Amino acid sequence: MSMKKLGAGLLATTILAGTVASAQDVTLTIESWRNDDLLLWQDVIIPAFEANHPGIHVEFTPSAPAEYNAVLNSKLEAGSAGDLITCRPFDASLALYEDGHLADLSDLDAMANFSSVAQSAWQTDDGSATFCVPMASVIHGFIYNADAFAELGLEEPTTVDEFFAVLDAIEEDGGYIPMAMGVNDQWEAATMGYNNIGPNYWRGEEGRLALIAGEQSLTDEAWVAPYRQLARWGDYLGRGFEAQTYPDSQNLFTLGRAAIYPAGSWEITGFNAQADFAMGAFPPPVPNAGDECYISDHTDIAIGLNPASPNAEAARTFLEWVGSEEFATIYANALPGFFSLSNFDVAMEDPLAQEFVSWRGECNSTIRSTYQILSRGTPNLENDTWNASAQVIRGAESPEDAAARLQAGLASWYEPQQ
Repeated sequence: MSMKKLGAGLLATTILAGTVASAQDVTLTIESWRNDDLLLWQDVIIPAFEANHPGIHVEFTPSAPAEYNAVLNSKLEAGSAGDLITCRPFDASLALYEDGHLADLSDLDAMANFSSVAQSAWQTDDGSATFCVPMASVIHGFIYNADAFAELGLEEPTTVDEFFAVLDAIEEDGGYIPMAMGVNDQWEAATMGYNNIGPNYWRGEEGRLALIAGEQSLTDEAWVAPYRQLARWGDYLGRGFEAQTYPDSQNLFTLGRAAIYPAGSWEITGFNAQADFAMGAFPPPVPNAGDECYISDHTDIAIGLNPASPNAEAARTFLEWVGSEEFATIYANALPGFFSLSNFDVAMEDPLAQEFVSWRGECNSTIRSTYQILSRGTPNLENDTWNASAQVIRGAESPEDAAARLQAGLASWYEPQQ
């Protein structure tokens, strides 16, 4: 072989080798609003993935939470968005899918690791396409000062009657505000109030889906009864609760001045850092002994594929891993209170987080009643539920009047309720 031919052969081999190397050496970028998670992704999650996937590198590039939707939409329109897109639940992500900015991931093997409830926040209305891999949910219930309970000889209530007996005992003792929640910001009244206790009355998914289908209405007993309970809460929230903000309530509890806190599990990390007393948690008490229990296990965050990504194969490899038991274990323990939505039995290192997640084995899971489909019109049912819940707790509106107002608003634009 001549030197000329040999040189040409070596050059071809070098070019081919370079092509193979570049094909294997891919960098994926992730768009997200969780800028508080940056170090977690850089130091824990990405290294765990890259260790077993040589040739695929991952960069986590978050935006500020309040700016995420606008920034992401601008990047998508300009063709400069990342390969992977962190998905908010329901309508915001559905709109991205309908605009062609999220790929259908229904054929991912990892989707088999998630229940229909877990997938529902990132599906088309008819469930025919799932466009994001579920990552985590938050669970609602009540966090309590375990030292205060021990001091007063109280046990965790399991029924509504027991719940109010505990509140009465705390009120009678006088050493603690029975329950820390204000209504100034309104959303807490609905999120930690109505949608916390409500699933036990409307039977979780059964009632939520019946409302969407127009088979139940907000004036039915199952939907009015939670307001009747909330109407009693005002007696136990302490002086000035009407003007009390969300941070005020957090401070009252972590400073040891209130015995019970109607909670979302996202509070766990902050409460662990700020409270100097032992804490426990109990699920929403059921109306009657022996009733099935239901918890709001609300879908919060997922991740999807940008269809314009030039690295779709590598991105799908990453998404399969996000649906794995390894990812579920890493993420749930790095962020106590943000629970894996997978079917895997993920052991939690934080005892309070483990208490919350254990309820999945005892109770039926559902999501907040207003989040899927029912808040797309005007008036917005989610925002109206904030206001109605706050008004009922204040005593400014009766449970029946609040329910009738919400029903009239929903029926004004939502055809199945007309």
